[in-house]
Amino acid sequence: MLYAILCYNNEDTVGQWTKEEDDAVMARLDAVLQPVERAGQLGPVARLLPTSAATTLRKASGEPLVIDGPFAETKEQFLGFYLVDFDSLDQALAFSKDLAEANPGGGSYEIRPVGYVRDRDREKHAS
Repeated sequence: MLYAILCYNNEDTVGQWTKEEDDAVMARLDAVLQPVERAGQLGPVARLLPTSAATTLRKASGEPLVIDGPFAETKEQFLGFYLVDFDSLDQALAFSKDLAEANPGGGSYEIRPVGYVRDRDREKHAS
């Protein structure tokens, strides 16, 4: 089963890390990713730019409205994601706990089964 593990945190806090702090966090996260990658279970990983770089298209009725910035004001922002292929939710939770331990401070990880993914190399439907 493919799982998307969505990373949320306060981007102001993350944005204030020094280069050394950021590099250390990324090294710890990479250590968590390595065994999953070696097992062939790691798909795309993405770290998003801050919400200040976002553009939102909001559609209610009529013509869609395009606005600068994120969709909503929240304490935590969607900062990135991991796409992993695990046999169970328990495996995805264990991996997410390892990510959380490697990442300092607060934040949360949302684990969601993936129903469909399309990339340049393959299409895979939920099992």
